[in-house]
Amino acid sequence: MAEEHGVPEHRSRDFGVDGEVVRVADFHVRPGVELDMGKGDQWPQLREKVMQADILLIATPIWLGHASSICQRVLERLDAELSESDDEGRLLTYNKVAAVAVVGNEDGAHKVSADLFQALNDVGFSLAPGAVTYWVGEAQQGTDYQDLKETPDTVTSTTHTLAVNTVHLARQLAENPFPPS
Repeated sequence: MAEEHGVPEHRSRDFGVDGEVVRVADFHVRPGVELDMGKGDQWPQLREKVMQADILLIATPIWLGHASSICQRVLERLDAELSESDDEGRLLTYNKVAAVAVVGNEDGAHKVSADLFQALNDVGFSLAPGAVTYWVGEAQQGTDYQDLKETPDTVTSTTHTLAVNTVHLARQLAENPFPPS
């Protein structure tokens, strides 16, 4: 098993799930709140991945006390899900679970996670207890997470709790979906 920061790297298979890391920054996601914003918009490709997944983990840095502009763009595009529903009146994101990871070298992880929690819940995702993990270094310092010699124990245990609870809730919803709206 690979190690990063001196701590064994937990892989999705450790929890009996498959996962994929997608960097939204590598795609052209046009601004707007529609499912498809036209020529050149790659959100429809990403949306398909979201719709196929049971769990969505959004990871963002803190920039000036807020989630990144790329993260905000994802939330804006997820806003289009408010007009999509299944045959029983449920949003297509119902029975999907979301979680959040935040990193930065300034304060604001609670604010960023609260903003993301509200937005994700608004568009139909469920959140498990402990649905955020974060690391923030000292305010106005230059240490980045990637430069740490080892992952702090509290970050490791919080991340483990996020994974366990998120997978558990996703399994519960797969077996017992929300009732029709």
